[in-house]
Amino acid sequence: MRTLVLLMLLLGAVTTFAAETPAAQGSTERHLLYVAVPGIRSDVATGGTGILVFDIDHDHQFVRRITVPALGTEEHPVAAKGVCASAVTGRLYVSTPKNLSCVDLTTDKVLWEKSYDFGCDRMSITPDGKTLYEPTMEGGYWHVIDAEDGNERVKITTGSGAHNTICSLDGAHAYLAGLRSPVLAVVDTKTEAIASNVGPFAAQIRPFTVNGRGTLCYVCINKLLGFEIGDLVTGKKLYRVEVQGVPTGPTKRHGCPSHGIGLTPDEKEIWVVDGHNSQVHIFDNTVMPPKQMQSIAVREQPGWVTFSLDGKYAYPSTGDVIDVKSKKIITGLTDERGRAVASEKLLEIDFIGDKPSHTADQFGLGRVMELRK
Repeated sequence: MRTLVLLMLLLGAVTTFAAETPAAQGSTERHLLYVAVPGIRSDVATGGTGILVFDIDHDHQFVRRITVPALGTEEHPVAAKGVCASAVTGRLYVSTPKNLSCVDLTTDKVLWEKSYDFGCDRMSITPDGKTLYEPTMEGGYWHVIDAEDGNERVKITTGSGAHNTICSLDGAHAYLAGLRSPVLAVVDTKTEAIASNVGPFAAQIRPFTVNGRGTLCYVCINKLLGFEIGDLVTGKKLYRVEVQGVPTGPTKRHGCPSHGIGLTPDEKEIWVVDGHNSQVHIFDNTVMPPKQMQSIAVREQPGWVTFSLDGKYAYPSTGDVIDVKSKKIITGLTDERGRAVASEKLLEIDFIGDKPSHTADQFGLGRVMELRK
């Protein structure tokens, strides 16, 4: 009898301990995909308006829609221009040609909406969640914005047709690419001044990405089906890489053959989009120059590509979800009405309980973080 009582007490203690563990408190990490729509111009047919949330862990099933007034209504939509988020502050930001909105990731409530002189484009946020580098709408400068309240602190003038922006993973630099310039500007985030330039590349820079160490950039440029590579340390262009085996030709959007490029988080592969052929081309990045490996046909003309944080999934703007290891399309994003969702503005956000724990990026950034040598 005594043995039975002791066994029951032991089981009770184990049960109590289990109830107090993080998993039992609902703190198992959830992985969600946040998609801003309309994310391809103002086309509401590809998901309507707002922020759509999908459950990465459960076949990318639709979870909910977050209303963002600045994105308009299905009758009067406003195109999303960029999206970024911070797990540190628990906030998501979405830009339109005129406005920037801040959303609380715990409550889904819009905390503030601000408009700025000369508008907004595709922005980026520093890793500490404190500063946004927000390009004007193809204008002459970038707004440097306090992420807490949306107030502009300073301007960074480039005269390049401000467009795409990346903050480095270590927070030391912001990379600014303009539609009218073949040169990538590198900003020192401590001084808010341009510290160096990379290039010139063979034509104006379109989408681009950088590696985790902050030593290389991979840039799409006008008139090139493929990409060029620059050295972020020396400022020199290193390689030009052209896609082989397919024709080049007109595209529905953006006016350039490749408008979208991403590194897998382990930096072993480069994925570059091909609008004319409705494909994504994959390159081996363990050799220099990178070597073309294979191509994947997608359901529409792609204009962007990014990845899940663990590198398991690739997300072209077409809404296809691709298994990176097998190179197979495993599903397609659909909203609560069954519409095929497509967007160039999307990123993963992870949660423990109701608190954000990690955020990915709308750009497919490399995430290998060894120190420079």
